[in-house]
Amino acid sequence: MASAALQDERGSGEALANAAELAALEDAAAHLRRHPGFRAALAAYCRGMSSPARIDWPVYKLFDQIGRYLVCYMLIHNYYAWVRGTGPAPTLTALQKVSGASERQTAGFVAALKSGRLILTEPSPNDRRVKHLRPAPPMIAEIGRSARLFIAASDALAGRGGARAALLADNHDLLGDVIRRSAAYVLAHGTLIHPFPRVLHFAERDSGYLLLTAVFAARFDGLASSPAAGSLSYRQLARRFQVSAAHIGSLMNEAQREGWFHTDGRGRLAGVAPDFVEEFAQWASWQMVHCTGLIEAALAATGSALVEAGGPGVPADAG
Repeated sequence: MASAALQDERGSGEALANAAELAALEDAAAHLRRHPGFRAALAAYCRGMSSPARIDWPVYKLFDQIGRYLVCYMLIHNYYAWVRGTGPAPTLTALQKVSGASERQTAGFVAALKSGRLILTEPSPNDRRVKHLRPAPPMIAEIGRSARLFIAASDALAGRGGARAALLADNHDLLGDVIRRSAAYVLAHGTLIHPFPRVLHFAERDSGYLLLTAVFAARFDGLASSPAAGSLSYRQLARRFQVSAAHIGSLMNEAQREGWFHTDGRGRLAGVAPDFVEEFAQWASWQMVHCTGLIEAALAATGSALVEAGGPGVPADAG
């Protein structure tokens, strides 16, 4: 089952797509990394990811840790697969089969999302006793923020402008379909994050990935001679990501002990290990290629005139 695939792929990446497909993805990603504007585009992605959330309900409950993120991600997948007629009814039971979390954890998290009005429950048209789980637009926007920003970065490198990213910001159903396609890829092949152990390490911790993007925003902005994304002081990061300063300090201290990155004690980045810079850049370039394929497939399915040639991509799911 999908949940087993999500749980069993730790570290090895063996559940990913076949070697030929991965080689094609890396070829396209390496092409992006050689682009002279790549680091500036990646800085823009990191600034967008590390910016405060736009909704009042504590969004870190959605996005701070990969397990909870996957519950939301699969919930969106289930709803839009059902809308398209390619999946079962989007019930709690269906979600529990693919969420990667235990049934109890999934049910508890769904209850919390309902209380924040980030999930809407609707009666089944066939049996009003059966409740469907519908993701609210703010949830789709936050879960899809990374994909939207990766598409914006890829499009900037290809000289396409920002039309597709703007469309995703305005059209939650289109963004939901992009997420559906991405989740279908994960269900078939496994995630694209597991080959990047330090990126995964932060993604598994509360607000860890957001913290990581704040660090790399400072790193890449420095290279691009752009304004910094903001202070890396523990207090300011804690306020931005709605966690405690002690938690931020724990993540920062661990990173320094491991030699990954460190600050100067005054809220400024002092250094990042070169191999970690390359790991994050490769992860991001893989995501740019992956998400470009997703938006192209989604727009092609609608017959949108925004589909444009010229950008690297790999096939998304055919559903």
